[in-house]
Amino acid sequence: MGQRLLDEIKKDTKSAMMKRRIITHFIYNGDATITDLSKDMDLSIPTITKLVDEMCEEGYVDDNGKLETNGGRHPNLYGLNPDACYFLGVEVEKKYLSFCVVNFKGEIVDYKTRIPFKRENTVECLDKMCDEIMSYIGSLPYKKEKYLNVCVALHGRVNPSTGCSYGTFNFAQTPISEMITDRIGMNACVDNDSRTTAYGEYMMHSVKCPKNVIFINLSWGLGMGIIIDGKLYNGMSGFAGEFGHNFGYDNQQICHCGKKGCIETEVSCSALYRKFIERLKNGESSVILKEKSIENIELDDIFDAVDREDVLAIELVEEIGQKLGRHIGGLINIFNPEQVIIGGELSRVGDYLLHPVISAIRKHTLNMMYRDSDIVLSELKDKANAVGAALLSRSNLFVI
Repeated sequence: MGQRLLDEIKKDTKSAMMKRRIITHFIYNGDATITDLSKDMDLSIPTITKLVDEMCEEGYVDDNGKLETNGGRHPNLYGLNPDACYFLGVEVEKKYLSFCVVNFKGEIVDYKTRIPFKRENTVECLDKMCDEIMSYIGSLPYKKEKYLNVCVALHGRVNPSTGCSYGTFNFAQTPISEMITDRIGMNACVDNDSRTTAYGEYMMHSVKCPKNVIFINLSWGLGMGIIIDGKLYNGMSGFAGEFGHNFGYDNQQICHCGKKGCIETEVSCSALYRKFIERLKNGESSVILKEKSIENIELDDIFDAVDREDVLAIELVEEIGQKLGRHIGGLINIFNPEQVIIGGELSRVGDYLLHPVISAIRKHTLNMMYRDSDIVLSELKDKANAVGAALLSRSNLFVI
């Protein structure tokens, strides 16, 4: 059914276009009545009824029965058939892979995290990633032909339109999306990890999410996802959101991009780790030193130290929060968003980060604009990237 659905929807006909619009409505608004669809698409009820009936016969839309209403006729409620097809999201981190599968309705049907993996810019690493993808798909009960798209979330500059990555897997002229497609035998696309994470937060929000959102990805680097009027903003070349590579500090610290003083040299997990280790080498103490030597300390140990109320770890997290809040204040002044979501690995420390961020935003943002922006931590936490990639793989095929 999956490939038949894709072939039908991708036809260059007026009917196929209208069916894609109906699917788009279901993706962003959930189940709907014929009347709801008619109003949203500005088409007559007979036209919508004919299209929906065809989609039900083709097996990718379900008639979910009568909608309970107060008096009058009870209209039928329609929605996407969850089992019509599936979509896979892949998160590629420095030391692990994570996978998420969603059905056609956008519901998470499986999630697997922290599969050991070493991210390298080599053909061998790409082959290893594709082998892990195929192994994961093979472990699930869904037929391979039901997977319509795989979205791989990569760090750094990624152009989703061309399928090219300029950070991870940038060793060939061929777009990385094509190389993945050839290896796994399924349609694949790529996108920047901050955008996929932002999309996951937006689509899976527990309450109706605002339409204008800035997502801050505070991980080893510092990225940003921008949602304007409910749609991801990619920019001209697909590189929008490189927040961390704006100049921020005259610290002579070389960023991994090759420039000095980027914001992420002071506001990121890499900055936290670098400063923590430097302070220990300069003679300061931490609870971690009772269990590990300085050379063996990892980022997770610092997060654990925060939970154990380690003074040095908390001090550095709060310092990063204050600096981040200052820069977010500038973004609020520019974008005037309804919501700013702070996610990524460093968001795991919770209020130790959020409180200094909010305090700094108040100091560096116009009062009227600050009051309009809700500052929150990620809801999906470490699941957001893989979930967002899976949902984006669905939207890339169907959403108009």
